[in-house]
Amino acid sequence: MEYPPQEAFSSAPQGTTASFGEATPASVTKLDDPPKFDLESYIANYKGRTRFNRLYLIGITSTYLSVDALKAAISEAKSGKDVARYEKAVRALSEVAPGDHDATLDSAWVQQVQKGVKAEGDQLERELRGYKNNLIKESIRMGNEDMGNHYYETGDLVAASKAYSRMRDYCTTPNHIASMLFKLINVGVERGDWLSVTSNVQRLRNSQSKPEDLARNQAKISAALGLAQMHGGFFRDAATSFLSVKPTLGDTFNDIVTPNDIAVYGGLCAMASMDRTELQTKVLDNVEFRNFLELEPHIRHAIKFFINSKFRPLLDILDNYRTDYLLDIHLHRHVADLYEKIRIKAIQQYLVPFSVVILDTMAAIFSPEVVGGEAHPASLKSPFVKELVRLIQEKVLDARLDLEKGLLIVNEKDTRIEAQEKILKDVRKFNEEMHLQILRASVLQAGMELRAPNQESTARFGHVSAARRGLGGSQRGGPSGSK
Repeated sequence: MEYPPQEAFSSAPQGTTASFGEATPASVTKLDDPPKFDLESYIANYKGRTRFNRLYLIGITSTYLSVDALKAAISEAKSGKDVARYEKAVRALSEVAPGDHDATLDSAWVQQVQKGVKAEGDQLERELRGYKNNLIKESIRMGNEDMGNHYYETGDLVAASKAYSRMRDYCTTPNHIASMLFKLINVGVERGDWLSVTSNVQRLRNSQSKPEDLARNQAKISAALGLAQMHGGFFRDAATSFLSVKPTLGDTFNDIVTPNDIAVYGGLCAMASMDRTELQTKVLDNVEFRNFLELEPHIRHAIKFFINSKFRPLLDILDNYRTDYLLDIHLHRHVADLYEKIRIKAIQQYLVPFSVVILDTMAAIFSPEVVGGEAHPASLKSPFVKELVRLIQEKVLDARLDLEKGLLIVNEKDTRIEAQEKILKDVRKFNEEMHLQILRASVLQAGMELRAPNQESTARFGHVSAARRGLGGSQRGGPSGSK
């Protein structure tokens, strides 16, 4: 499997503890439509720090769920040790529900937690120094792991990454190395440091783990790599990674993603980057990925509609679930790009069997709101026509518009000209090869070939050996002949 180039990712700035999932209210677009999922059932699928990240994003994005999500985020923050998260959630709730009881900062809790965190950190540092003085590798490894866990739970992600990295010199088994790398992957995902995630995935795959251990971790490895590739914009590579996730993933990685997420991410990336044949063979006919699709039937239906060229039902499904995807911590940044790629592929596929298409008919499938609105589908002011003009100018569509007749005319390619050009190209290639062969034969015939020194010594040795064999043969043949 190919990995994205390193320059495709931007690492998180050094020295920052900002979390990837913790967006700011000013950086998100408010959504008024209610999502299709139940908030309590949705968040119950996750564990760890991603629960707060997802609740906070929903709270500052969805006007419908903002109060419930932020109150749940505050409760989640108070169950941990990250004071900065609690303060951030309280500020967000005070903006949408100033009169709510939870919108008031609990200063006593903050001071108590801060005091406990400092005491715990000092204790762990003293223990680690003692382990280093005793020179016991396993104790030092576990001490660094405890320090990393402490920093991770308190939100100091940079310090957590450094502590986990220090475990490497004290790992004595492949399982220790795999555990360390997965911790680094978790920190990298939360920081949005996708270069680090990709690097650690490569190290996991190149580790000396037992085959059964590597097979057990393969699902999590593929899921982490798929996330990094999706955030890098490599949707085809991401789809390949998500499609290779084994059903054994289960709830073993739900501090990052769940099987439902794998189905959604894999299905959308596949529709945005694969043709209909690949969608059938690599997605729907994939026995293992079918288990994930059963968890999200609408994704399976959307893929089937795409394969069967039923584009209106496909686009309706995507529109119905747009709000859900915009509330997803990993997907919301890529919804617009993925939807645009799927839509463009649908338009291209729709035009394949036609040479001329009536704009009214096409608009009824791809922009029904235009048909029922004020702008006429064939008018230059129509958003749909503007979209087609842009695609033609960008050479995504090889067609032209006739707005007077309300037609989209596909530029037909002359297959005879293409065949003639291919034949001429093959003839030129054949002539060049024959010319080189004739030239080489002439050089050999004229004795003008230049040999490398080792080739010349080999050739001389071969001639001498042949002469000796000939001489020996004549000597052996002499007595036999005399007899």
